[in-house]
Amino acid sequence: MTFREEHQKKAEDIEKLLIRYCPEKEGYQMDIMDAMEYNLLAGGKRLRPMLMQEVYHLFGGNEKIIEPFMAAIEMIHTYSLVHDDLPAMDNDDYRRGRKTTHLVYGEDMAILTGDALLNYAFETAATAFDLAPERSFLIGKALQVLSKKAGIYGMIGGQVVDVTSTGKQINEETLDFIYKLKTAALIEAAMMIGAILAGASDEEVKVVEHIAEKIGLSFQIQDDILDVESTSEILGKPIRSDEKNEKTTYVTWTGLETAKTLVEEMSKEAVAMLESLHPSDDFLEQLLLSLIHREK
Repeated sequence: MTFREEHQKKAEDIEKLLIRYCPEKEGYQMDIMDAMEYNLLAGGKRLRPMLMQEVYHLFGGNEKIIEPFMAAIEMIHTYSLVHDDLPAMDNDDYRRGRKTTHLVYGEDMAILTGDALLNYAFETAATAFDLAPERSFLIGKALQVLSKKAGIYGMIGGQVVDVTSTGKQINEETLDFIYKLKTAALIEAAMMIGAILAGASDEEVKVVEHIAEKIGLSFQIQDDILDVESTSEILGKPIRSDEKNEKTTYVTWTGLETAKTLVEEMSKEAVAMLESLHPSDDFLEQLLLSLIHREK
């Protein structure tokens, strides 16, 4: 099986997993379930749950305890996109080739949809206790990582600085802070949780965190590049939104070619660190390298 075929198969399996974990559309509040599903099943790379699963397998994990966390990380990522698209934030009309939530359901329901996905993510992750009560200590550690990396010391913290920096000149230190928290933190959570639930040591989890940080930074810089070089048809969302929103990016800071070099260098550094940790996972290595030249 080629990497492309294996990647497609894994993405399809994650899609089926997400369908299983969607809430039932029932009750007077069923509109929110419909809006949650509209976003959660809208497609996408499924990178975070895929990375989580691959790291889990890398450290010898082979049980279903990982599945609720895989669904939860994608719910948290999806909620952040719903809120990012709001008029008060990036004010985007399209996401993954479809109209954004506030255009389909209204701004009030879009806010509630993001809130619902975030809360339901933790409700979902907590079902791991039912699957493996004997692993409660590891599940608790994983929940701690998920909470911190998604919160004010992670993704939300990065978004706060991103919002308050819009339209202003910022230095490289601030830009790195935004990227490390806004984008890298959730990728760190995904990979760290995979390692933790598989029983990796604290030292191994720390190395995984460093690998994930490099992946997250290179991923965000590649997003900056695509915002300039790609098309709305390929991305499924408007291009040059950073310019529209007066945001400093690595492309505006270093220039396009230097940004491309940074993506390649950091991605290869991450792969080298991975090989020193576990030299045998070809798919995970290829997955990381594929992010260098991704088109969307």
